[in-house]
Amino acid sequence: MTDLPIDFNGLDSAVYGPVRLGILTALQLDGALDFTTLKKRLSVGDGALGLHLGKLEEVGYLTCKKDFVGRRPKSTYKITVKGRRALETYLTAMQRLIDSLEQAE
Repeated sequence: MTDLPIDFNGLDSAVYGPVRLGILTALQLDGALDFTTLKKRLSVGDGALGLHLGKLEEVGYLTCKKDFVGRRPKSTYKITVKGRRALETYLTAMQRLIDSLEQAE
């Protein structure tokens, strides 16, 4: 029996859901993105995306800038330093797990 390489209970629950992980990854890779671009990129509905964006904003992992283009609202999201750190911590934990599984083969 081996020790687990990561504490699954210690994973940041604000990061590891597929939509939230997708949001943070997209913002990290591409910089600031608007709601419509994120929606298309992640193939999720307005309600689901809005819920996850709200949670990530609430914990300080992204910021939202609201503007109007003509008469239409446009929300643009940007990952924060705190969000970058959370994403990096999560990805490091996943890499440790992958490395451990590969060594076990």
